Amino acid sequence: MWTSALVAGLVGLLLWVLLNGKTSRPDGTLIANVHPYRILLGHISPRRGDAVVFFESQVRAEKLLAYLSQVKPRLDADLTHCLLAALLAALAQNPRMNRFVVGRRLYQRNHVAVTFSAKRKRLDREAKLATPKLFGQPGESFAALERINGHLTIERSDEKTYLDRELSLLTRIPRALLGRAVALCQWLDYHNLLPAGFVRNDGLFTSVFVANLGSLGMDAAFHHLYEWGNCPVFVVAGRIAERVVVEDGVPVVRKILPLRWTYDERIDDGLNARFGMDAVVRMLEDPAHHFGCLSPDGSDEKPLLVEDPAMPGK
Repeated sequence: MWTSALVAGLVGLLLWVLLNGKTSRPDGTLIANVHPYRILLGHISPRRGDAVVFFESQVRAEKLLAYLSQVKPRLDADLTHCLLAALLAALAQNPRMNRFVVGRRLYQRNHVAVTFSAKRKRLDREAKLATPKLFGQPGESFAALERINGHLTIERSDEKTYLDRELSLLTRIPRALLGRAVALCQWLDYHNLLPAGFVRNDGLFTSVFVANLGSLGMDAAFHHLYEWGNCPVFVVAGRIAERVVVEDGVPVVRKILPLRWTYDERIDDGLNARFGMDAVVRMLEDPAHHFGCLSPDGSDEKPLLVEDPAMPGK
């Protein structure tokens, strides 16, 4: 009897060591030499909801609106395209913003991805929410983001997407078992055992999630971070409106695009969060300079995913 118990105990110990020793993941690389405070923070605040901080950015939108009016005749682009372009570029320039915490460990994501939300039927309260996930491609320009429209065409068709199939499968599970099924997936993720295809296709395993509520005529909101997946940043854009701002000590009226950020402070400190958010604002306030794409032949196009060695926060 005691021999069987000893063998079972040794097998259990071996499995525990193997599970806790597995650090490889399909979407990230474990960061070595993490500051002890940040290691401890993962244990003090094991959930994303325990570690959120909130920021707000004000984007002067005059140049942004002018840019969209110029590129619209050639590219089927809108404000969402600009938001995604700025986020993809900012993440490439600020790799510390492109981190995540899983299993109380800190990882550097090995790609740049942005998930965005859109109604499958515009302004239809009954329509389902589409959440396409966009992977940044090195060297691609703003014009290449027209591929977003292809994602939306699929989402707004009758074709079943990966998310449709995933939700259909989950909702067939009886309620008494559904919670256990979700917990099992989270346990597998905690121990880096989720299949690569699952991680790649799920929109909440992403660098940042963006929602453009301004397209619905709404103001920006502060959104929570989901405990599912590993998304550490959520940004919500509100409607562009005239607001009074102070410039050189003088109050003036400007068109302002509000951005509200929810940020997992476990991935890095607030100073590097600021560098990433400032980069997004800087690009949106002068998209012609940062994106180009104004010439008819596309000769002035600029790549989005370029790391800037002079950028603070590297």
